[in-house]
Amino acid sequence: MAVVAGADFGTLSVRVTLLDSEKGRLGTAVAEYTLHRRRDDPDYATQSHDDQMRALTEAVRGVLATTGVAGEKVAALAIDTTGSSVVMVDENLQPLDDYYLWCDHRAHREAREITERAHAVKLEAIDWCGGVYSHEWGWAKLLHWLRYASEEKRAGFATALEHCDMVAATLTGVTEPSKLKRSVCAMGHKWMWNPRWGGLPSEEFLVWVDPLLKGVRAKIGGEYLTSDRIYGQLAPEWAERLGLRPGIPIPVGAFDAHWDALGAGCRPGDVVNVVGTSTCIIATAEKAELVPGVCGVVPGSVDPGLTGIEAGLSAVGDIFEVIARRAGMKVSELAQGLEAYKPGQTGLLRLSWDNGDRTVLVNPELGGVTLGWNLVHTAQDELFAAIEGTALHTRIVLERMAEHGVPVERIINAGGIPQNNAVLNQVYADVLNKPVLVPDGTPTSLGSGIVAFAAAAVFPSIAAAQEKLCLPFRTYEPRASAAAVYEHLYKLYRKLYFALGTQDAVAVPLGDVLPELRRIAALSRAS
Repeated sequence: MAVVAGADFGTLSVRVTLLDSEKGRLGTAVAEYTLHRRRDDPDYATQSHDDQMRALTEAVRGVLATTGVAGEKVAALAIDTTGSSVVMVDENLQPLDDYYLWCDHRAHREAREITERAHAVKLEAIDWCGGVYSHEWGWAKLLHWLRYASEEKRAGFATALEHCDMVAATLTGVTEPSKLKRSVCAMGHKWMWNPRWGGLPSEEFLVWVDPLLKGVRAKIGGEYLTSDRIYGQLAPEWAERLGLRPGIPIPVGAFDAHWDALGAGCRPGDVVNVVGTSTCIIATAEKAELVPGVCGVVPGSVDPGLTGIEAGLSAVGDIFEVIARRAGMKVSELAQGLEAYKPGQTGLLRLSWDNGDRTVLVNPELGGVTLGWNLVHTAQDELFAAIEGTALHTRIVLERMAEHGVPVERIINAGGIPQNNAVLNQVYADVLNKPVLVPDGTPTSLGSGIVAFAAAAVFPSIAAAQEKLCLPFRTYEPRASAAAVYEHLYKLYRKLYFALGTQDAVAVPLGDVLPELRRIAALSRAS
């Protein structure tokens, strides 16, 4: 019997779970931190590294206290974090500014320039990230920071770090850029790193994008490793703060959604929708299949022995929260009674672009669109239409993946929202016309615990730890009548998605959309 800790940094909080190799989850503690937004700049989203580390300390000590487990009994600690959350640091690895959080979209101009230059020189790396470099990703955010930071801060710049690498470096006492390790998961998906072309894009290419990037490639150095490797050992200072034993192994980190997929039992042939504030759609495969418009295909991410594939929606839970907030309610309150809704009964069709489009259009300049409003629609109607809209968007993504050779044999809804929203799970099953599996319990931070067990050599592999610790599933079967209604809605959604979301789209007739929504709603209500 062994006990490990898994820490999962999300957008608003960190969740720390203690796992027993025989009993499974012993307990979980959560600590929050502040997300800094600006009303005058909706693209702005930052977070403090110090706030996050204080929250980690609170959560670790909290779970030790509630479970009664002695800190010296914890054999390993594994960390996953948000991806595309980037911090610029000085030569002592001290932050020069707060993190550009994943949902900070200020770098859309920089991303567009990188994409255009990459296609101009036929840079192979751009094909491996779906043909479009995202405004959420590392090079775009670093270039934006270099353009707008003060001269003093630019002069002090030593390197940039993804969230998971910064936390691991802090906990293991690394204070010099030369001693850094970097996550293949993070750098492959967000920084165009791949050993196939010698690691990062060339110095020549980066300087052509902007001379401010001269010499920066050499600063994004370190040892690039998959998550079956050890980053280092817990430093005495942090062991004392956390209440753990110094020297325990900390494996190389990864992204929260990727390890959530591991915790949900992801294997080749599965697609895992990690549904939270946004949705990350995760799959693994034995070999690489490039998919246009899909965020990244990276050998060694998710499961170090496979190729990881990532796509997603830029907002899901955030959309639900905003709808409820406008109504002066909590989502849980507004959702009361949604189980009585029938497919398409609202007559609303809602595109989930409130925070731009992550996949497959990769366009931050899109905004939310809802068609079909009348004078008696309610906030609850909009919430149901938003659930339907995110499911319809997910179908576009999954069809794109399947068209390019990614097997979609099982669909798993993981993350926090599916645990508490049976309506969402049923709608997804009906829209996708496939069974949707949901872990029967809380899978969040289970993935980091699985990696911690492998790091402590309690299990011989990640797969062996999954076999022992992953939860059984509840299954939501598609209903034939509902799937038939959603087949009609999907045709309308798909037409609108590409017509409104693509700048140079071929003109398509849209005059049938509103009458068809009314027809579908009337039939649904009458059934």
